[in-house]
Amino acid sequence: MTDKIRVRFAPSPTGFLHIGGARTALYNYLFTRRHNGKFIFRIEDTDQTRSTDEYIEAIIDGMKWLGLSWDEGPFRQTQRQDVYLSHVQKLLEQGKAYYCYCSADVLEKKRELAMTQKRPPGYDGTCRELKNPPTDAVNPVVRFKMPTVGETTVSDLIRGNVTFNNNTLDDFIILRSDGMPTYNFVVVIDDIDMGITHVIRGDDHLNNTPKQIQIYQALGCPVPLFAHLPMILGADKKRLSKRHGAVSVSAYRDMGYLPEALLNYLVRLGWSHGDQEVFTMQEMIDAFALDKVGSSSTVFNPEKLLWINAEHIKKHSPEELIPLVMPFLIEQCIVGSEYSPDIDWLSKAIATLIERSRTLVELAHSLRYYISDDIKIDETAGKKFLNNDTLPLLNSVITSLKELKDFSAASIEKLFIDLMAKHDVKLGKLAQPIRVALTGNTVSPGIYEVLELLGKEISINRIQKAINSISNSE
Repeated sequence: MTDKIRVRFAPSPTGFLHIGGARTALYNYLFTRRHNGKFIFRIEDTDQTRSTDEYIEAIIDGMKWLGLSWDEGPFRQTQRQDVYLSHVQKLLEQGKAYYCYCSADVLEKKRELAMTQKRPPGYDGTCRELKNPPTDAVNPVVRFKMPTVGETTVSDLIRGNVTFNNNTLDDFIILRSDGMPTYNFVVVIDDIDMGITHVIRGDDHLNNTPKQIQIYQALGCPVPLFAHLPMILGADKKRLSKRHGAVSVSAYRDMGYLPEALLNYLVRLGWSHGDQEVFTMQEMIDAFALDKVGSSSTVFNPEKLLWINAEHIKKHSPEELIPLVMPFLIEQCIVGSEYSPDIDWLSKAIATLIERSRTLVELAHSLRYYISDDIKIDETAGKKFLNNDTLPLLNSVITSLKELKDFSAASIEKLFIDLMAKHDVKLGKLAQPIRVALTGNTVSPGIYEVLELLGKEISINRIQKAINSISNSE
């Protein structure tokens, strides 16, 4: 490979950046970074009825959040109309394209006839050799003259040679009657102008490729190498869609996933590399190769993504996680936007939760009992552990904590050991009522760490509040 490699990611802004698009962008990015090439970002917005500026901004934001930086662009096709029209004119002048005057009604009748005759419902070439337009002509479209005999072979870097019979490929439209060029045409012109050497995209584009190859050849331009990526399926083995849950990049960002974790998971959806599961970006760049991408569809597994995300959270230091979790603390109303944390204290609190947090949302939720003054006791946990049976233990703990001078985890642990011996109970019997009083639930980091981080005053106040609730319920 040389530094002349140029690839592109070219989404259509008819929706948000979805999981399939993100994987395509990632594979293009890894391939070009692996071979010191150029990564071009292009917005294919010729479908003006469905493309919106909102989606364009969302796609750009998604790319930035993922960290998939591009070298050129983003280019927009709607800003390149003159370029496309000049190539349409060139093909018309060379007799490689022609005007078609068939109305929509006529085309529908042709389609119905083909279906009844069990022929492919493609255009039958009525206007292919037409010399003069009809007197009652509608605004014409421009069609590309496809060869009617022979074969077109796609030399695919993933699937090998895929051959199409030319007689099954009709003369497709390259310019609509409203003067807007079509996808199959503009994508070729863009790739020619931008010097694209490798087209890495989803296999839903494979059937378009023989048409596009014919345009390259008609224009006398070299055909790039193609690599069509396998489809991503849901658990039901159907194409991944909204019914399978969140499929947009922005949705996973909002659910508290790390961008590096999402990329790490996506890279293995089709690409094999031994048994390694957790990768840094540099490791992915160093190892990625198209010949290790399979041709079979792959299934999206949300639980595996959660595991990968948890592993990447563990890779971060507590200090690094503070700015990442802060938006979720604000979103959950645990802190206000003006909150200025004690970095050292918050880092220690986060350190106790890293091992049990799979997402930033979970981490923020777990931090609530450390930060918030308003702790809601889980009803089931409260009934089980905050009652008349545990009241003596709660009173004994609060009395001892009030007398404790050194409110460190080590000193608290010694205090609990003494209380367990005094009351002849095991740690769980003593710790669980205190844990529920302090955190509102039965699951938390070590009780000694929780007490130390909350501090003496807050700890005593929460235990006293639990004691009062028991007394008031009598």
